[in-house]
Amino acid sequence: MTAVDPRVSINQGTVKYADLAEALRATAAAGVQAIGLWREPVQEVGLATAAAMLADSGLRFSTHCRSGFFTMPEGPARRASIDDNRVAIDEAATLAAAGAPGSQPVLVLVAGGLPDGSRDVIGARERVRDAIGELAPDAAAAGVQLAIEPLHPMYASDRCVVSTLGQALDIAADFDPAVVGVTVDTFHIWWDPDVIGAIERAGREGRIATYQVCDWKTPLPADVLLSRHYPGDGVIDFGPMTRAVVESGYDRDIEVEIFNADIWAKDTGTIVRETAESFAAAVSPHLDPVRA
Repeated sequence: MTAVDPRVSINQGTVKYADLAEALRATAAAGVQAIGLWREPVQEVGLATAAAMLADSGLRFSTHCRSGFFTMPEGPARRASIDDNRVAIDEAATLAAAGAPGSQPVLVLVAGGLPDGSRDVIGARERVRDAIGELAPDAAAAGVQLAIEPLHPMYASDRCVVSTLGQALDIAADFDPAVVGVTVDTFHIWWDPDVIGAIERAGREGRIATYQVCDWKTPLPADVLLSRHYPGDGVIDFGPMTRAVVESGYDRDIEVEIFNADIWAKDTGTIVRETAESFAAAVSPHLDPVRA
């Protein structure tokens, strides 16, 4: 059996159909040391129970996914979104405190798409900046780092108006790096001709909050949200991006986050094992300068 890299973390989205107990059990049983949790399974059992379950598992907590979705104009919906983001900040802080040593209080933010009837993508991005400005004091008080995640441009209209790492960094630049950083996700940014320079910039600015990996493979399914693959099964060259992240000084866990109906249909233990094996083959060699 392939050795499990100590830096690999299973993002709970990769085992979507497993409840929290099963996700924790299967991750720990496979020898993986860290897990990134999603809000919905945590809320199903309640935050206090989830924190106790995480503590009992012995796993590190790598990120909390996800919050954000605040591109709408001022009004009740925007207020409700801001309030829910404050709840997510508290969740991330509580879970990080419950995780094993090395846990990171990181909350991943997905900006949200264009409001209904709008074509103003620039205005929507500015509302993202404004929302983070409201949330930054809460995050700082809780010791949580907000991680702005750029998504591939095909999601700009409905999920995320922040499409490049450079755009995410431009928004984050207004805030303390300890409070507002970025998510570096290979699936979303591999295509960008400026990606290495953007990762290097993120490193210089101390803003890499989390590094997430999975692969891109065509043809895409009808639901493009479910188009992620195990590392090594697609076209992404993990070497340059991973080396740039490592050389930036990033030393935290690295999550594998996969949305794929065929993978989700497998047994939870199988998914975790195959995820760890694919990470060891496609990503781990680039974490070691001697082997790389």
